[in-house]
Amino acid sequence: MLIQVSDMKQRLLGFRRQLGRVFDDDLGTAQWYNIADWVIVFMIILSSVEIFMATFEWPGPVARILDFVNDITLWFFVAEVSLRIWAAPEQSRRYRGFTGRIKYCCTFYGFIDFISTYPFIIQFFVPLPLTALKILRTARIIRVLRITRYAKSFNLLSDTIKEKRNELIVSMQFLVVITFILSLMLFVFEHDAQPDVYDDGVRPVVWAFAQYIGDPGQMGDTPPVTLPGKIIACIVGLLGIAIFAVPAGILGAGFTEAIENERKKVEVENDARRLRGVFERKLDRPTGFQAVPPFRTLCDIKSSLNIKDDNIVDAIYHGPGFRMVNLASTIPADRMPADRLAVEHYPQNRPYGYCVDRGSAVTVISPSSMIDAGVGWFAYYVALIGGFNYISRETGERTPYRSFYAYKDENIEGLADYNADLLRLMDRSGEWGVAILAASGALEPEYDTQVHLGIGGSKGDTHMAGDGLFVHDEVAYRTFYSDLANTLADEFGMAVDHQKYHSTAAATHFARRLPLRGDANIVVMRIEWHRILWNPRRLLLAKAIARVVARDLAHAGIPDQPVLKTKQIGFDGYDA
Repeated sequence: MLIQVSDMKQRLLGFRRQLGRVFDDDLGTAQWYNIADWVIVFMIILSSVEIFMATFEWPGPVARILDFVNDITLWFFVAEVSLRIWAAPEQSRRYRGFTGRIKYCCTFYGFIDFISTYPFIIQFFVPLPLTALKILRTARIIRVLRITRYAKSFNLLSDTIKEKRNELIVSMQFLVVITFILSLMLFVFEHDAQPDVYDDGVRPVVWAFAQYIGDPGQMGDTPPVTLPGKIIACIVGLLGIAIFAVPAGILGAGFTEAIENERKKVEVENDARRLRGVFERKLDRPTGFQAVPPFRTLCDIKSSLNIKDDNIVDAIYHGPGFRMVNLASTIPADRMPADRLAVEHYPQNRPYGYCVDRGSAVTVISPSSMIDAGVGWFAYYVALIGGFNYISRETGERTPYRSFYAYKDENIEGLADYNADLLRLMDRSGEWGVAILAASGALEPEYDTQVHLGIGGSKGDTHMAGDGLFVHDEVAYRTFYSDLANTLADEFGMAVDHQKYHSTAAATHFARRLPLRGDANIVVMRIEWHRILWNPRRLLLAKAIARVVARDLAHAGIPDQPVLKTKQIGFDGYDA
């Protein structure tokens, strides 16, 4: 029963993610779900035509048709807006939960969606007076505004106002303060000349501000009669021009900048597309697999694409799925490595990075892919080759770095989603988690062993069972340790140790922070960085590790993966 509930929850989450893509408000993409966007646009136009046609007197049959169109569009929008509100967390994490959805309804488009839809349902359940019905029918015009989310011109104007809001506020504050000062000065000069008219400070203030809007209510029909008062009136008149000219100038400049930014955005998107093509899968001869390159250096990218450094940087930050790394961090400092900038490409389907559930008894965990060059790439292929579940942290601030591997503070962006997915993957009887990290980089020396295993003990602790450890199936772990040591020694000349150089006993370790099942097992595997990133047999090493993990922990062989023979761009097609 619990499994059925979990499966249903996962289907709902998957459906919500699809809705998040459907409601992207972008008519220019090529995905199939753009059909939904065009259907929504059509219904908005249909509703707008119905609203306009309803302003005329029509015979009974036509009026009934218009009422029918109104009812159809209304219930369509009720369903659409309800789904939008439910899927709002897919647009931003701040819309999660009940309060988050309230925040969404308070945004500009969220408020328009809400106010142009739900109030109209009342008439079907509660008899309303004629005045209320007229107000509702009049308020239907707000629905027309819903189409502005798909209109690029309105988005440009909205972006311009957001970008220039501080300048607009400052300019308006200045004009208001100056007008208020001039109004008080006008009172000083006009009070003696017109004591009945300028009897207090309110009248000159009302008069001055009324000039700006053309005095439609004749509130400022009290012109000054003294010479100083007339001079002040002339200054107020000039300010009346400035109060419109200054914001108009600011908005005009901002609109020009917005158009330029839009043009730049198109260029950056094109550069990002070209950058993605650089990560075409290459043949790995030791395995025969077509694999994504673990990195491409900036020099390599510039020569391949004939592109400038600034364009590469813009494309990386536009992404998604790219980051810049310094490969010098992967080499021990005593070798005095030179800085070497490169670009990594990574898969992403979650806010924190990547997660795939293959229904395996093993979950490969990469908690530091975003900070350790090549580690995420290596862990990804271990999981793919072995058919294991996989979860990886790929996004977040890199300085200061806040780890998903060991942490005290749980208020780290993306950590809650990451932990929820990790717990879901580990919520199977006897599940094994294999966390892969790097060793012997810039901050570590080289060791006499190249693979370091840890299961929750202190450095130097050789125990493979006991309280406080992450492994509960001691027999399986001993078999795995022996098999891995023999396999890597025979095939790669690599030595394996158990907690010889690294401790996993910290209370901040993720395996101690999470409420894992009592029969769950976690193994931390640190691998010499050179073997992960620089060794030409690195993918063969990933295959060997996957084979041992599958045999000893999942009690199965590694599955045939025809997709690994497919030449493609990036990580497309690897996972359904």
